[in-house]
Amino acid sequence: MKSDKTFDLRSSLLLYAVTDRHWTGEKSLYQQTEEALLGGATLVQIREKDLNEADFEKEALELQALCKKYKVPFIVNDNVALAKKIDADGVHVGQEDMNACKVRELLGPDKILGVSAQTVEEAILAEKQGADYLGVGAVFPTGTKSDAIDVPLSTLQAICKAVKIPVVAIGGITKDNLCQLKGSGIAGISVISALFAQKDIKAAAEELKKRTLEIV
Repeated sequence: MKSDKTFDLRSSLLLYAVTDRHWTGEKSLYQQTEEALLGGATLVQIREKDLNEADFEKEALELQALCKKYKVPFIVNDNVALAKKIDADGVHVGQEDMNACKVRELLGPDKILGVSAQTVEEAILAEKQGADYLGVGAVFPTGTKSDAIDVPLSTLQAICKAVKIPVVAIGGITKDNLCQLKGSGIAGISVISALFAQKDIKAAAEELKKRTLEIV
């Protein structure tokens, strides 16, 4: 089912929201995600490290329906089998996850494949293996991912120049520091706490989107 590449991928990567239930508080993840979408999030990735498979699938189906309502791509982090089962728009894998070639083989040509990269070599290889976009970072210090490797701005710029596919910056990005990424060549930013840790998620999304449009 060609549910994904009907999206303009580059523009869909502008404000890439990654879910994190650690910030839900009194709201549900569904409510938080809808607020982010109302504020202008252009893509949603569901990221769950601690849920069992049944609960992960239930949550994924709920957020997938929400993304369809707002006409934005819905991506599953790491879990290729689940992405395939629910016919998600795509999947994102890290360097320690399944090989990009294998993911592409399992998902077919019509799904969005994102791959994490920290070096020019990793980026070029991911593109050759079928990646549609790259997630590069951490571009700033981050508490969300304890094993994140710092990627200097010079490397981010070099990766953007080395590949033809779009690049999203990730890691520690806030409304106050994203201006430092201007001129790097990125298509957008990927954020977690800059959205979901905020009291007013919709307003945070609006501000992030506005500031990102000024630098890409």
